[in-house]
Amino acid sequence: MSRDSIGHTLIVAVILCVACSLLVSGAAVGLKPRQMLNKERNSQKKILELTGLYDPEVPIAESFKSIETQVVNLDTGEYVSDIDPNAFDQRRAARDPALSESIPSGEDVAGIVRRENDSIVYLVNKSGKLDQIVMPVRGTGLWSTMYGYLALDHDGTTVRGITFYEHGETPGLGGEIDNSKWQASWIGKHIFDQGGELKINVIKGMVDTAKPNAEYEIDGISGATITANGVTNMIHYWMGPKGFGPYLHRLQEEGVVQ
Repeated sequence: MSRDSIGHTLIVAVILCVACSLLVSGAAVGLKPRQMLNKERNSQKKILELTGLYDPEVPIAESFKSIETQVVNLDTGEYVSDIDPNAFDQRRAARDPALSESIPSGEDVAGIVRRENDSIVYLVNKSGKLDQIVMPVRGTGLWSTMYGYLALDHDGTTVRGITFYEHGETPGLGGEIDNSKWQASWIGKHIFDQGGELKINVIKGMVDTAKPNAEYEIDGISGATITANGVTNMIHYWMGPKGFGPYLHRLQEEGVVQ
């Protein structure tokens, strides 16, 4: 067959495509463990930064040993002893019908469709007592599902911090949920009022600190109302009765949070 023929050209093109596909697939498979480790380290770094335990001079894995990791059943609020928290894949559990439940549309304020039966929680203890609770939260914004962590004080209602580690919101608009100044405005706010009612809310505009409800309000994000509403709905769902509400209630009953 002539090298200049159409048939020869097609054969060469097919061989090149197959070879490139094999190289790309091989690289993806070979790099997957490293990618998963980097993803895990990034999440751990976010939690350490959120809790004030991050030290750039100390390896992330070493610093993270100071944080207690547990799996909690979201329906009962009890810790699950037969699941290894280090091997638990929460996202996979949320997709598995055997490990999750479908959320009725009228109750799915966070827009997540399915909720896993069990969830990871991260506990920071000081002097043998609970100091902070870090809970993973997620919810739909304008363009994406926003994944983050919310840290509460030992009283189970005061915000110690919030952070996001994955989302696809618009840079400069909804993407401002990554802005450290906006995240700092959450610190010291209260999730619940004294009667236990969910009160936290991302408002439109700036919070008027002179008003009585200021302790439950977060500054809005200019030009990103849908994203801001998504954050409010996300927190309301995960702090509510189908999220971590039963867990926080159990800790309160046991005197762990007060």
